[in-house]
Amino acid sequence: MKQLLAVVLLSLLALPAMSQQSADRRAILLILKRQTEDWNNGRVEKFMNGYWQSDSLTFVGKVGITYGYQATLANYKKRYPDRASMGTLKFDILHMDFPAPNVAYVIGRWHLTRPKVGDAGGYFTLLWRKVKKRWVIVSDHSS
Repeated sequence: MKQLLAVVLLSLLALPAMSQQSADRRAILLILKRQTEDWNNGRVEKFMNGYWQSDSLTFVGKVGITYGYQATLANYKKRYPDRASMGTLKFDILHMDFPAPNVAYVIGRWHLTRPKVGDAGGYFTLLWRKVKKRWVIVSDHSS
């Protein structure tokens, strides 16, 4: 009986953390959905709202490491200068974990459907942090 009571009490203590994690998961998925919509409407600047507006932002891609929000935005604009090169974006989330409070780790697949210039795609790993009560991508490794 004591063991059952202990299990019930521990479960009740874990509920707030589980509900917070569920809310955080929904918040991150909503940001990714908004990013997809912004990309597919040709709004690169709005797509970047999911990223940390800091010189400490890191983006690791096929050509190396980019540091900073403005440099990352400039790279997106350079690599995707028009709607044909941007295509239609689709994300598939493969894994999401919360290894620490206010930290999330997301693994996924991205795909651009681009009839005029050829499709592109790959995988990404995103490290998120909750900064001032808002989830932002602090490191993106996309290939």
